[in-house]
Amino acid sequence: MKLCTLLLAVVCYPFWAFAQSDPSHAALEAAEMLEQASVKLNEAEDTRDRVKALTETIQAFEAGLSAMREGLRRASLREAQLTAELNAREDEIAQFLGVLQTIETTAPPLLMLHPSGPLGTARAGMMLSEVTPGLHARAQSLAKDLNEVRVLRDLQQNAAETLTKGLTGAQDARTRLSEAIADRTDLPRRFVEDPVRTAILIASTETLDGFASGLSQISDSGIIESNSNIKDRKGQIELPTQGVMLHRAGETDAAGVSRPGIVLGTRPRALVVSPTAATIRYRGPLLDLGNLIILEPQPGLLFVFSGLQDVFGQTGQVIPEGSPVGLMPGEMPGIGAIMSTSGDGTGTDWSETLYIEVRQDNNSVDPESWFRTDKDG
Repeated sequence: MKLCTLLLAVVCYPFWAFAQSDPSHAALEAAEMLEQASVKLNEAEDTRDRVKALTETIQAFEAGLSAMREGLRRASLREAQLTAELNAREDEIAQFLGVLQTIETTAPPLLMLHPSGPLGTARAGMMLSEVTPGLHARAQSLAKDLNEVRVLRDLQQNAAETLTKGLTGAQDARTRLSEAIADRTDLPRRFVEDPVRTAILIASTETLDGFASGLSQISDSGIIESNSNIKDRKGQIELPTQGVMLHRAGETDAAGVSRPGIVLGTRPRALVVSPTAATIRYRGPLLDLGNLIILEPQPGLLFVFSGLQDVFGQTGQVIPEGSPVGLMPGEMPGIGAIMSTSGDGTGTDWSETLYIEVRQDNNSVDPESWFRTDKDG
C-alpha cells in the first residue's frame, strides 16, 4: 500500500459520495430549490395568473431558504465534529502515515526476504497480506473524513452567494406580488364594504366577539348568500403559513393572557395564504390585535388571522384557496445570521407570531378542530 494511493484517495474520493449523504446533501438540495425559485420568478411575469405564480414563487423561496438554513447549520456542526475528531486523532494519523511511508520507501526485495529463510518469508508475506487490507480500510476511512471536511467547507464558503440571490429573489417576489394583487380585478365580490358603517362598528365594539357579531353591518347593501361548505375537511385544513406552535387554545402566554385561539411562531416576512376558498369579511387594524384578516369559508364559520404587517385583498372579495392574504412583520435575517450555528433547530428563529382564532355560529372553537397542527415548520 503506497502513500501515493492514500493521497490519491484523499484528493479523488468521489464528491457525489458526500452529496448523497446528510448533511451536505440537504444543503445542496436547498441550493437547487433556490435556483428553481429564481426560475419561477422570471417566468411569473409571463403567466396569466400572476398572483398565483408569484405566490408559488414566494413559497418556493421560503422553502428553499428554510432548507438552506437547516442544511448549513447541520453542515457546520458536522464539519466542526469531523475537525475535532481528526485533531484528536492527530498522533494516531501521524503514526499511520509513518507506517505507510516506511512500506513505500523500503526496497521490494527486502520486503520479500526474511532472516529465517523461505518459511519465514512465506509467513511474513501471509501477515502482510492480512495487515494490508486493514491499512487500506483505514486509509479509505481517513480519506473519506478528510474529503468530507473539504466538501463541507466548500459548501459553506459557496453558500453566501446562493443565499444572497435567494434573499433578494424572495424580496423581489413579495414586491411584485403586492403590485399584482393591487392590479387584480377578476375576483367576484359578495358585497361592497361601507367604510362609514365599518368605522362605527369598530368604534362601538371592545372585543373580537362583538366585532364578529356585527360583521353583517359593514356592507352598503345586502351580502349575497353562499352555499360553500368545507365540513368534510374539518381537522385536515393546512395552516396558513409555515410555523411552530407556541400556544394552544386556552393556554396562558408570557403576559398572563389566555385566548381561545392558537399562536404560531413564524419567520419574518412569511407569506400567509387563505387555507380554503373564502370571502374576505374584514381586513385591517382592530383593537389590540394589530392588522388582521377575517375569512368566511362557509356560512357561520370565520377564520381570524392577526399579527400581520401587510394585508392583501378587498373586503367582500371571494378568493380561491391558496390566495395570499398577508405578510408577517419583521426584518429578514442577514446572511451571517442564517449561516450561524447558534440556532438549535427547535424554532429559535421563528420570531414573529400569528394568532389564529376560529369562530363557528358566533362562538369561539378550538382552531385545532379545523386545522391540521401535527406538523411544524
